[in-house]
Order: sequence, then C-alpha cells, then structure tokens
Amino acid sequence: MIKKAAFAKELGNGKVQCLLCPANCRLTPGKKGICTSRYNHKGTLVTDNYGELVSLSVDPIEKKPLYHFYPGSTILSTGPNYCNMGCVYCQNWSISQKKAPTRYLSPEDLVQAAVDSNSIGVAFTYTEPVIWYEYIMDTAPLLRKAGLKTVLVSNGYINPEPLEKLLEYIDAVNIDLKSIRPEFYRKMCKARLEPVQRSIRMISEAGVHLEITNLIIPTLNDSDNDLNVLFDFVASVSELIPLHLSAYYPNYRLHIPSTPAETMLRAWKLAKQKLKYVYVGNLSLAGTSDTHCHNCGTLLISRSGYTTKVLTSSGRRCPECGIETSIIM
Repeated sequence: MIKKAAFAKELGNGKVQCLLCPANCRLTPGKKGICTSRYNHKGTLVTDNYGELVSLSVDPIEKKPLYHFYPGSTILSTGPNYCNMGCVYCQNWSISQKKAPTRYLSPEDLVQAAVDSNSIGVAFTYTEPVIWYEYIMDTAPLLRKAGLKTVLVSNGYINPEPLEKLLEYIDAVNIDLKSIRPEFYRKMCKARLEPVQRSIRMISEAGVHLEITNLIIPTLNDSDNDLNVLFDFVASVSELIPLHLSAYYPNYRLHIPSTPAETMLRAWKLAKQKLKYVYVGNLSLAGTSDTHCHNCGTLLISRSGYTTKVLTSSGRRCPECGIETSIIM
C-alpha cells in the first residue's frame, strides 16, 4: 500500500528530502532512498511498504532478544522488507537487502492477530522497523488501547524528532550496537555510529525499557580495546542495561570464520566488569544466559535455549536483597 511518508522536506524543482533517518536522502522524481521503500513520486515523498509484512510468527520474547521484559512470554513478531543500513555481514540479508515476498495486513488486523495468539503484543523486528514508521505509528496506539505491548528490535538509525514521537508508544527496544568505531559503521554498514549512540541515550532517557545487542566479529570488532570502549559507553548510559553478546557466523558478503567460543567467553568476562547483566545469546556457554541478582547472586531466571524458568515474581527488585534489577514482569 502506498502512503504519503512522514518527515519529508520539499527542496524545489520536484526534489524532496527524507528526514526520517540520518541518511537524509535527497531524491529527484522517481528515485528511491537507501531503504528502497521511500521514494519521490512526482515531488512527494511516499512509502510503498505500509502494512506489507515479510514475515509473521509468534516468538519467545527471549528471541528478540529481550531477557528483562516479561521473561518467558511470547510475542507476535513481524517486519518489513529492506533496511536503512547495508551491513555486509547481515544475518537476515535475504529479507533486509533483497526483494522478498510480502502480504498486507492492516493495523487493526495485526492487533487482532496479537490478541488471537495470546501474545503480550507485537515486536517489529526481523529487518528494520524504522523504515515502517507510518505503519508502526498507526498500529502502536491500537495495541496500547488493547492492553498490549509494542516492541522494536532496531539498528537505532533514526533522527531525533521521529524517534521522540515514536517513543511515546513504545514499551521496549533492543538496539543492535554494531561497533564502537565510526569507521566500522562507515565501511561495514554504510551508516554512522553517532546517531545510534544518540538513539540509545534518548531511549534510556525516555524511560523505555532498553536492551542492547552486539554481534562480535573476529578481527573487525573483537579486540579488548574495542569491546571495553563499547562496554564503557553502555555503562555510561546505565549499568543496568542488559547487554546481549552474539557470535557471528559467515553470511551475505562476509565470509571470515565464525566467532570462537573463547572469544565470546572473553568478551562476556570483560563486559561483566562494567555492566550488571551480560548474556551470550546464540552460543551455549555455561553460566552466560541465566539472570542472577547482581548484588546478592540470587538466581532469578534460568534459561536453556529458549526455555525460560522465572524463579521470582517480584519484578524490578530482587526478592532476597531488594535491589533494582530492571526486570519487568
């Protein structure tokens, strides 16, 4: 479905500029932005991906990954075709970097699907929800009215004004912080680091539940220095932000060997020196996926794959020592 796009600026002579994300694409008539879903139609910025779903499934909330947001629950998950970054190692490249089949679902029907699936809400994920801005802004208020949650799994590449408006309706976000080096973002993702850092700070300051994922790629972002600087940045926002460390596997245009288990364990140990809650998400390493109180060590949540056992009902505070845990139930 074609819709007029939000956050556009007319430049004259039929040219328009998209102001949704930091790419700030300037488009002549007929030209598409880097996300391929927003384009100049006779001097008006439009989007042709409104409500066009590339996938729809019910997932464990831990798969997003969100470990401190209604642990053990399920959430209806969906996403659009394409992305506003061009990561050469993309793990979902077949739907984010290539044209994929889609089907239309109205905001009302998506909300009803979430109700019918007995999920806690809808997660906009799989590719990049930012490029689905208009659809999310129409759907999220309906989800809230129905008593359901709205979750984003995003690269965080969005301008401040649209993000501020979006966060009014968002309950939880996982941001993929790909590296702490600007040159990594330029070379590997065709994007910039600073806007992602700004988004992370804005989400935290807005009081929206925030978790962060970092994919560790051998030789590219796995040095002790890179990792420590990234962990320092996350800690500067909040030491309570759950950090998910993921192992890289060769995909798309990058074919260097997979991340070794020893690298993941080293990164986990380094992160634990700076952050209260650190997890290894896609590699089975003993002790790296359970949630323990960072103060007294009480086991709060045990995990084996996507099987989750919640051992506390006290939510944000440890039942033993009473300290803040950031867990929402």
